[in-house]
Amino acid sequence: MEVCSTQQISRPSLTSRRSHDERKKNQEKFRLHARNRNRERYDLKALTASIPALATYVKPNKHGVDSVDFASPAAVKLLNQALLHHYYGIPHWEFPDENLCPPVPGRADYIHAIADLLREKFFGNVPEGSRVTGLDVGVGASCIYPVLGIVEYGWNFIGSDISKNSIASAEQIVVANPALQGKVECRWQANPRSVFHGVLDDQEWVDFTMCNPPFHASAEEAEAGTRRKVRNLSGARGATPTMNFAGIHDELICEGGESQFIRNMIRESLNFSDRVFWFSTLVSKQAHLEGMYRSLQKAKALEVKTIPLGTGNKSTRIVAWTFLDKEQQKEWQISRWKQG
Repeated sequence: MEVCSTQQISRPSLTSRRSHDERKKNQEKFRLHARNRNRERYDLKALTASIPALATYVKPNKHGVDSVDFASPAAVKLLNQALLHHYYGIPHWEFPDENLCPPVPGRADYIHAIADLLREKFFGNVPEGSRVTGLDVGVGASCIYPVLGIVEYGWNFIGSDISKNSIASAEQIVVANPALQGKVECRWQANPRSVFHGVLDDQEWVDFTMCNPPFHASAEEAEAGTRRKVRNLSGARGATPTMNFAGIHDELICEGGESQFIRNMIRESLNFSDRVFWFSTLVSKQAHLEGMYRSLQKAKALEVKTIPLGTGNKSTRIVAWTFLDKEQQKEWQISRWKQG
């Protein structure tokens, strides 16, 4: 098993003449992928013009600079709607408030990381358009990964979810935006214990899979995490937990938590080893990596890549693996990605 670690971009030089506070304030933007549309400071004037309701939540922070109230779930949702409208040309992105509201810049980094994985295997070029199909495991009510993958690279997507309501919401987003129509097929996963079985048929080839697994093993664990987030964002202790990125039970909690979900995914990926080029998942907890690597070694994955991601105070990573040998990869390039 070949294990590689990939650093996406270099961080700012320590010899920078900016003050420590300014470097810290801008750290998030410098850690985003080089092709991420939100690497620079948000243009709040343009964003509030796109979504006027956002203006209610824009106020000077402790440094006297206009900022969004990130402790407010309503503000976070409006901000991300404005980002998609202004920077990505997606004017309609609506879903129930109780569903997870994903942060667009971080989700875009996952899409760009997948593009880089494909480029490595395609002579330095990112294969674009409908010749590439991705599977988003747990597409969610927001349909965010297909939205970004289509806008950035024109890929096709299959989006699976165990929630019929989330599937219906994702389908509504596709219908509401002409740029997405005909590019996404949403499929209900009837068995919550399965990942790929019941979604992919015996004749389908998928160029990559991606997943943002449920983080927590229990409601108590999720609530504790929420309390920490509330304290970090507002400084308030003992406040009633309200997820600033929302999220219902199925999106945040599963039996065994993230670690067990990923182990199940690795085990099941073996059955699709010749029909998927890259399997991948986010891994939020570094402590889970060692067990994941053991599972991948046991499954006899031929190549494994770990790609660090980070925004603000949160660090995470993508782990991707393939069972294809060099000859199979070459055949895939010719049959799936070759132009014309």
